[in-house]
Amino acid sequence: MNDQATTVLAIGTKKGLWLATSRNRRSWSLSDPLFLMQEVPGVGIDTRGGRTRILVGTRSEHWGPSVVHSDDLGASWTEPERGSIGFDPDDGAALERIWQIQPDSEGRPGVVWAGCEPISVWKSTDGGEHFELNRGLWDHPHRSEWGAGYGGAAAHTVLPSPADDSIHVAMSTGGVYRSVDGGTSWEPRNRGISAYFLPDPQPEFGQCVHKVARDAGNPRRLYAQNHHGVYATPDAGDTWTSIAEGLPSDFGFVMLAHPRRAGTAWVIPLKADGERIPPDGELAVHRTDDGGVSWSRLDRGLPTREYNAVLRDAAAVDAADPVGVYFGTRGGSVYASADEGESFVEVASHLPDVLTVRAAVVPD
Repeated sequence: MNDQATTVLAIGTKKGLWLATSRNRRSWSLSDPLFLMQEVPGVGIDTRGGRTRILVGTRSEHWGPSVVHSDDLGASWTEPERGSIGFDPDDGAALERIWQIQPDSEGRPGVVWAGCEPISVWKSTDGGEHFELNRGLWDHPHRSEWGAGYGGAAAHTVLPSPADDSIHVAMSTGGVYRSVDGGTSWEPRNRGISAYFLPDPQPEFGQCVHKVARDAGNPRRLYAQNHHGVYATPDAGDTWTSIAEGLPSDFGFVMLAHPRRAGTAWVIPLKADGERIPPDGELAVHRTDDGGVSWSRLDRGLPTREYNAVLRDAAAVDAADPVGVYFGTRGGSVYASADEGESFVEVASHLPDVLTVRAAVVPD
């Protein structure tokens, strides 16, 4: 990693946001809490165009959800006077949570996507200051049949392709949907993903997909952590096959992909349905370097006994070399690896329930 850079870690919790910084990704400085007593389920860090913008989806019990942003690493924050995101009265809905804030590729400067509850996708063209509802997904004929997962009915993953105009969205519960025209129209892409809890375990849609990530080497290859099942697709979601063999459990919430190296992804298995704890109480990250053919267990530096889960967005990778891997638990502990998961150090402990973690390397 460049020693003339700082790694910034944004940690969203049930009761506020913390920012951690490090020059070496081994020793960390932790900020005081920001947005204390507000839920922070969604964070994005946009480093395009030579500027670092931290975008935070907050949820106040009094004021509701909003997107705020900082261009000075949290020293000051801006919220549009009329709010950045919200339904029109004619839509017959109220925004509950902002689950995902996803900057688009370098080729689409200013474009930021948001995935929200109720299930909806929003697009900003001004760096996340104002968002417009994606009507193609909101008006989709399947919408009335999408249900709520245990955490709510949300579009929790938005993956714009860097190669073309396609976008993948994952929702709980509804499964994976793909647009090939920039979001104008959407089709379900779930063939091969199981929904064992439904009368038809192989439906066109209705799966409870927990997280999806895109392979660095082939933008048509994606990885999915399902509600029981770990899958990969070579054809942008047309077909999915299981890659769960070799894992201690096929349940979990996290799916991460390497930002540069093809075939490398990380999961954090949990025992379920009822327990939702690390298998045998042993917290471990598992990495594949061959597209899911085999998995390696990585637990050096992690506690030998841990009974808290890691939620779908409470994990992230950075773009350093070697890649950093980060995650936080529902017990308020946050861990960082500077060597692609081979070893971990604790960044913070005793925080509120960690909902989201995002990382970025910021040049001096």
